[in-house]
Amino acid sequence: MAFVLSDQIVWHEGEVLMQQRLHVPYQENPTSPFLNPYAARLLPDAPLLALGTLDSAGRPWTTILGGDAGFVRPLGQSNIGIKTVVDPTYDPVMNILLRSKYDNDHGGQQEQNRPMSGLGINLERRSRVKLAGKFIAGALGAVLTQAGAKTTEAHIVFKVEQSLGMTRGESLWLPSSASASWTVKSMECRGSVSSVGMQLTSTGNCPKYLNKKRISAVAPQPTLVSSNLPLPVEAIDLLAKADIFFITTSHGGSTLGTNNRGGCSGFCRVMKNDDSGTILLYPEYSGNRLYQTLGNLQTTPKAGIVIPDFDSGDVLYLTGTTEILVGQEAATLLPRSNLAVKVRIHEARLIHDSLAFRGQSGEPSPYNPLVRFLATERTFGADAQNIKHSVVYAKLIQKELLTDDIGRFRFSVSDPEAAGPWNPGQYVALAFDNELGAGYSHMRDDDPLSLNDDLVRSFTISSSLRGGLLKDEFDITIRNVGKVTAFLFRQNVRAGLEVPLQGFSGSFAIHQSEGETVPFVAGGVGITPLLAQLPDLDFRRLRLFWTMRITDIGLALNTFERYPQLAGSTLLYISGSVSAAVRGQQPQTMPRLKQSGAHVFTRRLVASDIQERKDLSTTWYLCAGSRLRQAIISWLPDRNVIYESFDY
Repeated sequence: MAFVLSDQIVWHEGEVLMQQRLHVPYQENPTSPFLNPYAARLLPDAPLLALGTLDSAGRPWTTILGGDAGFVRPLGQSNIGIKTVVDPTYDPVMNILLRSKYDNDHGGQQEQNRPMSGLGINLERRSRVKLAGKFIAGALGAVLTQAGAKTTEAHIVFKVEQSLGMTRGESLWLPSSASASWTVKSMECRGSVSSVGMQLTSTGNCPKYLNKKRISAVAPQPTLVSSNLPLPVEAIDLLAKADIFFITTSHGGSTLGTNNRGGCSGFCRVMKNDDSGTILLYPEYSGNRLYQTLGNLQTTPKAGIVIPDFDSGDVLYLTGTTEILVGQEAATLLPRSNLAVKVRIHEARLIHDSLAFRGQSGEPSPYNPLVRFLATERTFGADAQNIKHSVVYAKLIQKELLTDDIGRFRFSVSDPEAAGPWNPGQYVALAFDNELGAGYSHMRDDDPLSLNDDLVRSFTISSSLRGGLLKDEFDITIRNVGKVTAFLFRQNVRAGLEVPLQGFSGSFAIHQSEGETVPFVAGGVGITPLLAQLPDLDFRRLRLFWTMRITDIGLALNTFERYPQLAGSTLLYISGSVSAAVRGQQPQTMPRLKQSGAHVFTRRLVASDIQERKDLSTTWYLCAGSRLRQAIISWLPDRNVIYESFDY
């Protein structure tokens, strides 16, 4: 993942090079040089753990273990224990770590301190944590299932020397004794984290392309299907249905990293599979831009991949050499891609019924791009679509500017049944690649980040299900802050803009318990998730702490005009000069706000404004930018803070 210098994780040269090639602004490495508290909390709840290591030839291999959550446990001092059913015969990682079947140089003996890596993952919650460290010890033992079938259980001790992970939608509970400082990127999964006397910074680990799956344990009965190349038809079929795989890479054969890649079924394409060789190609979608996996491949172009079949328990193990394709190289082979990885397979193994788990498919990620076919597979136009996936469009039918840079946009859905229902508190993911994708450019000094921008954006739905809209319509209320939002603000509704609707997802539901007054803190357009739920809430038991710039007060006035009862439950904190409001052409709005019934303060929100409110529920809801969010969390150390962020 990286290497340590004076107890600080720094980028290695491969990561730096990839970040420079893709014009990524410098950021500190968020990896922790220990098993951080988030990782320690997530691992026991993760029903899947991918593990990677190297064989004696320095080739990476990856396996995926799983079943009932709880098979991975922290043991103290950054050690974790793994106790789970495995395939001891055909699983290459178990062979290397516990039996050294592939590692003849060591005569079948275990090698302590062998480099290894892991990825604990909960697909149902879309949360994960990356691990890197050393193999300490392990053993195999026979176990009988309740049905009387014989299985083999592995016991492994893993010394974690690096960890990275934080999900969207964390619910943080920090006890009053905590002295933790958090930098968090989150939105979707709920949970709790505690930390005492520790400076903790965790970020990254993008969950964009994780398709939900509910994992359950089974007793495997592995049999070898093939260990030959080219790949048999069963392996090609598995690749065609796979929507996720796990990959292990290394930096110079010392530090390892295990990660996942995902998308729609078939996102990994087969370029060649004949007697002259087997080559796979997969796109690198826009993510957290840390480029740890690609950084490793930059210095050590070898990868070990495992592809599980969650329905049958079959698994395909692969190891090979890699080539990173950037810009025109990627687009030539995989149209509409600016970044891709080519993997030449050197060894493969397909095992039937090898996995100790099954996965029931749930909600697909709304961020999944349509499958990008190889240039040799079909001819692509600007609006190429995967014929296996029904494409639903959202059509812009109404635009209302509330301030100079805040607007409400209404869309209608072309096929509501195919799109599926949405609930208040969810977001919609829309794809703008057809409208804004500029194709390949070797350099884009005017907009360098566009070289790795998939142009899929998520917007919180701001309309309610009982707001007078047709059932195929929804609103988003957004600020003009970037390429996509600027494009929307320029649109003429009569032009009939239609963009692919990737799906609805997320969960940010506000709950009012009997007798409790629920507080909600909003920063500017952070009011949007509340707007969608207002018809279902009791205004008398709601306290809205709303902070904004003076140039945004048109949004507040419009909101109170639509929901007059909300004003009496609102404490509105307005910062900025009156001259700014005049420049924003809203000089008469302030008196109207004060007449609305809202409690208006012409200053910033401060800690005492919320810390002294002992009359409110212990659960606070929050939607704000990162700076305000971190401040609110630090001001409420003894409260349960559930939040939605703008960081995605």
